[in-house]
Amino acid sequence: MMIYDTIIVGAGSAGSVLASRLTEQRGKSVLLLEAGPDYENEDKIPDQIKYGVRPWYESHDPLSHTWGYQAIATPSRPEPFLLPRGKVTGGSSAINGQVWFRGIPEDFDEWEAAGNSGWSYLKVLPYFRKSEADLDFPGDDFHGSRGPIPVRRYVENDLLPSPRAFLDACFAAGYPRTEDMNHPDSTGVGFYPLNRIDGIRMSTALTYLETARNRLNLTLRSDVLVNKVLLEGDKAVGVEVVSEGKVFEVFSNLIILCGGAINSPQLLMLSGIGPAEHLSTMGIEAVVDLPGVGQNLRDHPAVFMHYESRIPHPELVPPLQVGMRYTTPGSEFRNDMQMRPIHIRTEHIPLDYQITEGSVPTGFSIALQKALSKGEIRLKTSDPALQPILRYRYLNHPYDLERMRGAVRLCAEISAMPEYQRAEMSRISPGDEIIENDERLDQWLFDNVLTQHHSSGTCKMGPGSDYLAVVNESCEVHGVENLMVVDASVMPDVVRSNTNATTIMIAEKIADSLSAHQNNTI
Repeated sequence: MMIYDTIIVGAGSAGSVLASRLTEQRGKSVLLLEAGPDYENEDKIPDQIKYGVRPWYESHDPLSHTWGYQAIATPSRPEPFLLPRGKVTGGSSAINGQVWFRGIPEDFDEWEAAGNSGWSYLKVLPYFRKSEADLDFPGDDFHGSRGPIPVRRYVENDLLPSPRAFLDACFAAGYPRTEDMNHPDSTGVGFYPLNRIDGIRMSTALTYLETARNRLNLTLRSDVLVNKVLLEGDKAVGVEVVSEGKVFEVFSNLIILCGGAINSPQLLMLSGIGPAEHLSTMGIEAVVDLPGVGQNLRDHPAVFMHYESRIPHPELVPPLQVGMRYTTPGSEFRNDMQMRPIHIRTEHIPLDYQITEGSVPTGFSIALQKALSKGEIRLKTSDPALQPILRYRYLNHPYDLERMRGAVRLCAEISAMPEYQRAEMSRISPGDEIIENDERLDQWLFDNVLTQHHSSGTCKMGPGSDYLAVVNESCEVHGVENLMVVDASVMPDVVRSNTNATTIMIAEKIADSLSAHQNNTI
């Protein structure tokens, strides 16, 4: 019976990084398991994955390359919404909007202050730099120049009418210009850093995994569903998987879950690791009682303000080019809001929205970056093939609702400025009668709030004294030997930015730690 040194569950943003870095040591065997398909080279990648001009969904098949998750946004809105998470090598990095945006220093300093030694901004900065090759800011103190992920920004001449007018209107309103949105002191309006080069989405599958794919010590298996982690007492020894309709057991000295903020806590609970009372209702014996598994579900609550443009938008231009991060007046949280013009695609248009003939649907995305509301994940059944219950509870905290209300009104003001009018846009929703009334606006927010695609926090990193902590500062599961979680689920709180770059940083940092430990034991 073969026993792998490491089994990695999930070939996404984190799993591909770990597989690549850990197999740099030739004597260490790694099995990488992916539930979705694998495309062996760039030529075989479907256009939707390769080019990334319509992120998250394919127009002809909204469930393609995703898990097909459905989630509840608020308790007052029981109808579910589609929550796309990547089910393909590269994971969500293969279907996302390609925004290479870091959290701000305060995010990581808060992680360390919560008892996670080594996760301050200064400690994680080397791993951000290690992961990237920033083509606009090569090799300075804050950016990398030799990492696997290439990064560049749009320039003025590349901008669509709405982003160009948005920049001018924000400057006229007094918001500062930021040349580099990944600078630690960045705030204001600027060009998004994007991991999209020459029209190609540079996912972890095309970067990290591509460099490791032919190594003899890496075994990649796609279209494999992991049912549970195999335990001997409180020690992880392998995984149970389903492949081509058959059930197998595979064994390893170390199991690393990289399934993301939904799949990783689901898999822990299916394995008997989680809230004992909840597991018992599912008929699952609790091997390790960890109340925090599936709790602390974080995201950036987002609404899309819908406009129509009389200027055609090129189909091959990605939807995101520029944005603004700013601090809500009076907020103690710096850069707690993000606003950006967006070329609206299928996933943003409400089902009851009728496009006016001759007009182009477009608008703005507004997202709260430091939400106080928290959701949860719970099992619906003990069947691994069925999705868990996802309750996000967006805007449940009054301060979240207050800040989103102000952001919608600010966006309406900016889009009404003379500097923005040359974009030839007209606002459709919300109308003035909604924006001017607190009660109506609150209802519109509850009716329209959705995900910004940054689910995190459900296997929270923290010390053993933290009741809701699932992993320690080394991403080792509390109370279980030889089991780790390394993905966005370990974030104690979601960072004030898109999450892909931070997830990759986490994987780089843990890979470095594991490699150093292995070298010391040789």
